[in-house]
Amino acid sequence: MKKIVSRVLAPVVVAGLALGLGACAASSSSPTAAASGPLTVWVMGDSGEKFQTLVKPFTAETGVEVKVVAIPWDSIDEKLTTAVASGKGPDVLQIGLSKLRAFADAGALLPLDESSLAGYPALAASNFADGVAGDATAVNGNIVSIPWVSDTRVLFYRSDILTASGITTPPATWDELRADAKILAGRGEGQYGFYVPQWAAPLPVVMTWSNGGEVITPDGNVDFNTPEFAAAVDTYTGLYADKSVPTNSDFDEIQGFITGAAPMVFSGPYLGKAVADTAPELDGKWAAAPLPAGSASSTSLFAGSNLGVWANTSNKDGSLKLLNFLAQPETQLAWYAASGELPSVKAALTDPTLNEDPNVKVYTKQLDTAKVLPLVSNWDGLVGTELLTALNGIVLQGADRDSSLKTFFEKTGSLSIH
Repeated sequence: MKKIVSRVLAPVVVAGLALGLGACAASSSSPTAAASGPLTVWVMGDSGEKFQTLVKPFTAETGVEVKVVAIPWDSIDEKLTTAVASGKGPDVLQIGLSKLRAFADAGALLPLDESSLAGYPALAASNFADGVAGDATAVNGNIVSIPWVSDTRVLFYRSDILTASGITTPPATWDELRADAKILAGRGEGQYGFYVPQWAAPLPVVMTWSNGGEVITPDGNVDFNTPEFAAAVDTYTGLYADKSVPTNSDFDEIQGFITGAAPMVFSGPYLGKAVADTAPELDGKWAAAPLPAGSASSTSLFAGSNLGVWANTSNKDGSLKLLNFLAQPETQLAWYAASGELPSVKAALTDPTLNEDPNVKVYTKQLDTAKVLPLVSNWDGLVGTELLTALNGIVLQGADRDSSLKTFFEKTGSLSIH
């Protein structure tokens, strides 16, 4: 599921959206309707029923009816493209951060500047986690969404297996992780130390950030040709050179962790929940730890979803009232209790009850230094794909490192966040 979620709209879909929404924007001249009118909200995945329950207090307080429509993750592109073409979209919608740039470019989202948000104090950028608030997810300087749920990546480790291998604490640096992974891989055939997802590109970017580097220049251009990225490639390829990671593309991350074949993984809170649900016998034998640090810091990925207001909604006031309700700390904590998805509001993230779970405490602490992937149009489809092509070619097919990276730099160097 996460692989599907992280995909970005195919270029043809983006183009279709841009054309369709251009027409929508041109016809969007109807006055804002009364805030008491009904709202349609699109939420992604299978959480529609839970979300409908969540907003009942909002309806009771305001009298605004909310119709929740759950959109399967693999139907998002089709659903939105159809809505744009027909001009019949929702009022409020959930947007995965990997899709935010595409929909902003298409004009699907209502700009949410300071004047628009006046009177909705819960929507102030200062209320949200810094890694995703305000300018952190602005597109060309325009804020078009409000943080909703947080997600990040940490290190999950099997404490029983590490201890049995003489490793008393989880690795605190990437160098330590590589050394520990080599020890763990020495347990025998089919045993590894770490799992590298061959289908997801954030890991080498995270390693670059942890080395103090950036992948975007101050002018907004994509640039991986830096010493910090080169050091990240050393770590990434070194794990394969040490035979510490599986090379088969169909290796199952969760099962590999449960069986112990890969006792350390780079993953999100969803993995912790999956292990707790499917392998309760491992309770007390695994834990989460902060992501290892590079030469500069422990910096992870800030993922998750934001909420936006449809560009041609006829109920802007009601939509903003709903967003204001959803940004209340108590609402965010209620959603965590119902869905397991982390809040995005600081007051909720620091709530003592939320942080009673030591693993959740690791997640919320990691968010303090987590960063959003650059909001380059079709980042996953262009930069992410080329990055994986280069690195997987080196570690799996034995391609020449220098020429592979040179090609990668050439293919991505002309891209920009502007």
